Amino acid sequence: MKFLFDDPAFDYEALRAAGYADFGGAQLGEVIAVASRIPNGDTDAWRREWTALAERVHRLGTVALGEKRTVDARAALLRAHNYYRTAEFFLRDDPAHDPEAGRLIRLSQDTFGQAAELMERPPQPVSIPYENGSLPGYFYRADDSAGPRPTLIHHGGIDSTLEEGYFFVAAAALARGYNCLCFEGPGQGSVLREQGLTFRPDWENVVTPAVDFALAQPGVDPQRLVLVGTSLGGLLAVRAAAFEHRLAGCVAHDAVWQLGDVVALPPFVLEWVEQGCDEFANPVMYGIAVQQTFTRWLLRQALWTFGVQTPAELLRRMPAFNLSEVVGHVRCPVLVLDAEEDMFFAGLEHAKKVYTGLNSAKSLHVFTADEGGGAHCHSGAMTLYHERLFSWLAETLAPERVSVV
Repeated sequence: MKFLFDDPAFDYEALRAAGYADFGGAQLGEVIAVASRIPNGDTDAWRREWTALAERVHRLGTVALGEKRTVDARAALLRAHNYYRTAEFFLRDDPAHDPEAGRLIRLSQDTFGQAAELMERPPQPVSIPYENGSLPGYFYRADDSAGPRPTLIHHGGIDSTLEEGYFFVAAAALARGYNCLCFEGPGQGSVLREQGLTFRPDWENVVTPAVDFALAQPGVDPQRLVLVGTSLGGLLAVRAAAFEHRLAGCVAHDAVWQLGDVVALPPFVLEWVEQGCDEFANPVMYGIAVQQTFTRWLLRQALWTFGVQTPAELLRRMPAFNLSEVVGHVRCPVLVLDAEEDMFFAGLEHAKKVYTGLNSAKSLHVFTADEGGGAHCHSGAMTLYHERLFSWLAETLAPERVSVV
């Protein structure tokens, strides 16, 4: 499903940015205009043009804020946040130390924070106690009543940010009377950048503190607490649900079975890795990665977020992230989502494997290209995704069906 670029990575990321227009995170004309100025695969031009757009829209928001035009200021700042995030996306040569990458991400976070303060019900920035530190989050409260509300807990995947949680699920949740706690864990966002914590496979040790925190908040119904994980978060969420039995439901958005088969490599390279011949395997994998924007970005992103130094180390790390040994222990109902043309997992039958492995109540929904939802995590079809999600939630959380063990 082509959008604006021939380069698959550029095309998907432009679609991802544009898709947040449903809740004010983009304007289609701005996205089309900026894309027209970026040659396929030119990551320098990508950064330059998206940054220029973000700065221009940011100025619009600043002027509107000074003139007390709250609605206009909020709208511009929400878009600027998304455009700054998009501008930073491909800066992966040395993301932990790249000053421009750090600057753009801080601007993305700050402009979202400004926009959030202008919302009719501003979310509460929170710190979730975690081991010797804390995890950042936003708690979006549906209203100020003391009555118990159904509540979603959301985390992203390998590259999503805390602020994106607003577009992934929080805005739609608020519109339907749900609370929503969005947070970042190890390997994600500021937890990775500021604390240096990388992904861990035992994600239940990340989710349980978030559940503890959510249940301590007024207005949260302990019988209607649902975990939603996006992208790689689909695997992590199901993994957590196998151990965290206070959940009334779990959503794999989208479902991931294991990470070991995500990158297709020649068999001889895999043999070298198994035999510890890294000096042969690494140059070949680097050579493969430089041929495409997507594979180059994915390799660099994964090295950083999983805390390894070489592709061979990464391949030995990835098999720990799988559901084969735990999926049967999930007790709560699970919504398993899939995308027909997922650029990460198409053809690997991840969703089918997750669905088959579950012993709890379960539903499977595959979004298709014909309906516009076939891209990874249904980017560009947020309304369609939310319709499916909240229809399932309404049925699953109906009073006569809720039973948390």
